[in-house]
Amino acid sequence: MTAITPEEVEHVAVLARLRLSPEEVAHFTGHLGAILEHAADVEALDLADVPPTSHPVHLENVMRPDRVGPTLDRDEVLAEAPAAQENRFRVPPILGVEP
Repeated sequence: MTAITPEEVEHVAVLARLRLSPEEVAHFTGHLGAILEHAADVEALDLADVPPTSHPVHLENVMRPDRVGPTLDRDEVLAEAPAAQENRFRVPPILGVEP
């Protein structure tokens, strides 16, 4: 695989509507060249015996089952709240007006 040229980087920049300085073109030419080399290495791998997957790691549900346990006392919690009304927390309206 041939390395990417500065002219190709400039062409891609034009397609992406980017304005690059000559220093940036030189910088990205090296970086994009390294990325393309890595992509070529991956493409060269023999994957004939590897089945297609949607995710590289097997996923399973790791959540525990719900269990009823001790809870906090409502009156104690509401007593610590900055504002309470009718046994509920009082919060500002969505539009940000203070209570």
